[in-house]
Amino acid sequence: MDSTKVLDAKGLSCPMPIVRTKKEMDTFDSCDILEVHVTDKGALADIPAWANAAGHSIVDQKEDADVLTFYIKKA
Repeated sequence: MDSTKVLDAKGLSCPMPIVRTKKEMDTFDSCDILEVHVTDKGALADIPAWANAAGHSIVDQKEDADVLTFYIKKA
């Protein structure tokens, strides 16, 4: 999947992955996609919940080894 930017939030624990994701999304134009890499398992619930509350869409997500990857499309 093509993303506008990749955010490396690996090694960060809650709430920092969400804080960094929001900060990046605030700089994006509508329909841009942010690829976020995290290792905090809490992100499995936190990032989709935040994206939904903010009106953004998770267009894809995957887990490879210990890294969770989310593709978030800005509303």
